[in-house]
Amino acid sequence: MIHGACNCGEVRYEVDTETRDVYVCHCSICRRFTGSAGIAVLVVDRGAFRWLSGQDSISHWTKPGSDWESWFCRTCGSAVPGTNTETTMFIPAGTVSSSDAELRVAHHIYVNSKAAWDVIGDTGKQHPGAFSG
Repeated sequence: MIHGACNCGEVRYEVDTETRDVYVCHCSICRRFTGSAGIAVLVVDRGAFRWLSGQDSISHWTKPGSDWESWFCRTCGSAVPGTNTETTMFIPAGTVSSSDAELRVAHHIYVNSKAAWDVIGDTGKQHPGAFSG
């Protein structure tokens, strides 16, 4: 079981999964969203995900002209889990309780658009664009 929360603790969730793989997206949209090299997320089955509290504290934004969406806590601004596909959710890895999971970076996506100053220093598989399973 994986548990997580935003910075203020208003939004809380749990996931009944064994997923340990982290995907790091290096695209310019994710860089702007986080203010860093990208965003690290877990991708989990929607059926394994449960909100524990704070759903009414979540705001949502869609980048105009695209399908890129973000979800964040209205109180503290932390990124929170959101829809990935019809059957999956993404979970910002930084929101996962560190005592719950031994996560590892398995994939870097959109490395062809990473920032010039971004140096990938782990063994995660690098993909020029989206992950293609």
